[in-house]
Amino acid sequence: MALLSPPVSILPITPSTNPKCLLPSRFAFKSFSTPPAPLSLPTFSRTFHSQSVNFCSCLAMPLEVPTSTSQLQDSLSYSRAYWVSESVIAWNVDVGDGSCYLYFSKIASLSIGDGGIIGYDVKIKLEEDNGGLPINVIEKFPLLQGYKAFKVPLTVDAKSLIKCQLAIAALSYELDCPVLLFFAAVLSTKIVLLILLLLELGVSFSILKYISSSYHNGFYDLSQTDGQCNNVTGLQLPGVLDELFSYEGPLGAIFSEEAVTLHLWAPTAQVVCACIYRDPSGGDPLDIVSLEEVNGVWSARGPKSWEGCYYEYEVSVYHPSTLQIEKCTANDPYARGLSADARRTLFVNLNSDDLKPEGWDNLGDEKPALLSFSDISIYELHIRDFRLEDANDHTVHPDFRGGYLAFTSQDSAGILHLKRLCNAGISHLHLLPTFQFAGVDDEKEKWKCVDSKILETLPPDSVEQQAEIVAIQDEDGYNWGYNPVLSGVPKGSYASNPKGPWRTLEFRKMVQALNRIGFRVVLDVVYNHLHGSGPFDENSVLDKIIIRVIVPGYYLRRNSNGCIENSTCVNNTASEHFMVERLILDDLLCLAVNYKVDGFRFDLMGHIMKRTMVKAKNLLHSLSKGMDGIDGSSIYIYGEGWDFGEVAKNGCGVNASQFNLCGTGIGSFNDRIRDAMLGGSPFGPPLQQGFVTGLFLQPNDHDHGGEEVAEQMLAVSKDHIQVGMAANLRDFVLTNCEGEEVKGSEVSTYDGTPVAYATCPTETINYVSAHDNETLFDIASLKTPMQISVEERCRMNHLATSIIALSQGIPFFHAGDEMLRSKSIDRDSYNSGDWFNRLDFSYNSNNWGVGLPPKEKNEKNWPLIKPRLADPSFKPQKSHIIAAVENFLNVLKIRYSSPLFRLRTANAIQARLRFHNTGPSWVPGIIVMSIEDGHEGVPGLSQLDPVYSYIVVIINPSPTGIKFASPALQARTLQLHPVQIKVKVKAG
Repeated sequence: MALLSPPVSILPITPSTNPKCLLPSRFAFKSFSTPPAPLSLPTFSRTFHSQSVNFCSCLAMPLEVPTSTSQLQDSLSYSRAYWVSESVIAWNVDVGDGSCYLYFSKIASLSIGDGGIIGYDVKIKLEEDNGGLPINVIEKFPLLQGYKAFKVPLTVDAKSLIKCQLAIAALSYELDCPVLLFFAAVLSTKIVLLILLLLELGVSFSILKYISSSYHNGFYDLSQTDGQCNNVTGLQLPGVLDELFSYEGPLGAIFSEEAVTLHLWAPTAQVVCACIYRDPSGGDPLDIVSLEEVNGVWSARGPKSWEGCYYEYEVSVYHPSTLQIEKCTANDPYARGLSADARRTLFVNLNSDDLKPEGWDNLGDEKPALLSFSDISIYELHIRDFRLEDANDHTVHPDFRGGYLAFTSQDSAGILHLKRLCNAGISHLHLLPTFQFAGVDDEKEKWKCVDSKILETLPPDSVEQQAEIVAIQDEDGYNWGYNPVLSGVPKGSYASNPKGPWRTLEFRKMVQALNRIGFRVVLDVVYNHLHGSGPFDENSVLDKIIIRVIVPGYYLRRNSNGCIENSTCVNNTASEHFMVERLILDDLLCLAVNYKVDGFRFDLMGHIMKRTMVKAKNLLHSLSKGMDGIDGSSIYIYGEGWDFGEVAKNGCGVNASQFNLCGTGIGSFNDRIRDAMLGGSPFGPPLQQGFVTGLFLQPNDHDHGGEEVAEQMLAVSKDHIQVGMAANLRDFVLTNCEGEEVKGSEVSTYDGTPVAYATCPTETINYVSAHDNETLFDIASLKTPMQISVEERCRMNHLATSIIALSQGIPFFHAGDEMLRSKSIDRDSYNSGDWFNRLDFSYNSNNWGVGLPPKEKNEKNWPLIKPRLADPSFKPQKSHIIAAVENFLNVLKIRYSSPLFRLRTANAIQARLRFHNTGPSWVPGIIVMSIEDGHEGVPGLSQLDPVYSYIVVIINPSPTGIKFASPALQARTLQLHPVQIKVKVKAG
């Protein structure tokens, strides 16, 4: 201990607002090239180092002032450092010649005092590793490139520390040389002389505060001061948790002949209990069971009588949003059954015979045939849209409409329509989210509704309909379901009874019924974000359970400040973390094996890591009928490969974006062909036209830059569409509008991004319409000139679906595209109620003109929408709808009449498919595609089609007939397809 006396007086000094300002030149300062020789003073227990400073004016006196206590206290609410492995912490801070300490408090009592961090149990000195962060850390966390690495001593018990409140602090030593201590000890007056001396020595003002803080009871105690705290933050823990606690054993409720066991992965929890209840709500627990922890997994064993009961976890864990140890109750993240609205987890044994429809175990043998993924075509449907509300249709019980059991009625109007689609060739029925989501109460008696009879009396362009819908939109029965709460449990609102196991049984009946119609079933899964977050959000199952019970920030992706990323819309999940990835894989496995689904569509797939998607594909394809009851090799997965937000350009690791997925066999939506056909993008000018909406050929009032520019835009759009019709293959060679031979990847979008990205045809999902944005008929009605006829708009609708149906790759259709479906030009109907989302399978109405769409997402376009809705000539009649359905079915029949429309490899497409009418001398608007089969006189091509040796497809977006001459085709003997001949004869 070094003791000095008496204390020095401190002169109050106001900090400068300009740290670059220098003292006037009348002060002479010396800069030491080498440190001055130390004076002979008592030995100190610490070494003090010099630190460079900036000076300000003599009136404002000092200079570099340490961070204030309040600022440091606020910094505890952030998590800017990363504990990336047991031995390494990454932090983007330069401690210089100072030091770095790790602090922890089991009772979460860390705070900032005048001397730095207080309230800690223990502090641990960390040494900087000049070698930097390990390569594997940078690969897992690309954000940490350039961060400093600090070594955690080997003696530290990291498994215990992660259960505590943690903070890391940087401390600096402001004493520049021992001579200052000497003067501080002997000078009690002559303040000015002391200050001048300090300035002469080049010492910052913070030294005076340092000396003052070390003065106690007439002495300076320098042995107890580690330096001035100038930076502090909390820690993000996913890296160290993955290294120490990655776990592949059982999770959730596990049933055996004798008992039920619970397993919860919660390494940061301090205490975990399970409260067992007889009923789904209310009442006292039958039992409260304490779980025991082994290496981060908490477990308990209970009697078989738990089956059919309910439980919830009570967990004590530190949460950074409150900076406290919190106790909360929550569901099991591995729940397989729930009470209404997920208030309690149901002990449900999915292997129970009571939960299996008759013949369920043999359904794997009844699946519709699928020889190749190239044979897939997809029809996207929302369960709630399958409402079958016709008062004269008594084939579906009212309680079943818009639910799982609606698909089990074999003679309803909706089922008859689905059968027609299936018979024409649609192979997969894609269901919008069917898991437990927020936004719709599971108990139907709590729903509010509008009087549709009153709404039907209002004008087609009125604002009143949307006002009535919006007033109850959060309390009705409608929502698309992209608000995930628990992904492993069917949504209760679609069941006839949301309590107990009914949702499981009825979901299985739905899958079985659709398989028997001839459809394979695709589930829309949302693993990119969570609906709720934080310890007290009632919908925050994973955040409330896993982040509260396990660790803050583990399941949700956080930025460099420790704040939750929200680029998906809210609460982005982090599949780059081991147990997040495992939860996704376990959910998929449960849905595939226990519900026998046939495919998965991943919402915002680009926010999931490529590694996770490849693992998912391999896991599902490893399933077999002998072991698992299904043939996993026939399960197809695809999703939205958009590359944006924090994951863009592999910002969080290699993500499942369009370009990254090439070669994996995982499908992604092709927005290039959509935008080229419709015009612009969903986020561009609403009247910008595209290939099928009148660009150049039927111009509207939008300024496309003049006729010459519009014609060039049409030519470029045609190139994009032709690349898409060739399955968007990056190496497919074609002649572009400039007459150059280019690969698909050398054709560029408006921002220079390559159009093509796929390496095999099943990696491309071609589409022109989906649940997002306006329907196909609505967008055609918005972008086309006001004066054209409804028949012309119907033709454009048909032209668009025909291009998709006759393209290589996998075609995708939004439910109602074939029925001219309208949502009254609503661009985002996720919460617009049944009124704007109605589907009429009796073909009486397409739902056009049911009022101005909801204000929130559409008001800026109301001036464009209103006159169109008000014009009665825009509304299709029943005859138009029936004709549209027939045309759609006929094109599907043509697609499935020949395997040449469904080529299985990139080489086959390059060898057999050609585009004509290319180059600068093209006939505007005409796409001519030929597909050749192997036959006599064509060496190198095998025969795939015993019926057709050569197919020609001609696309004409012009409102009039156009003649096109092709020398390459003149020698061919061509005739209309038999389906077309039949239609022509029928038309008379």
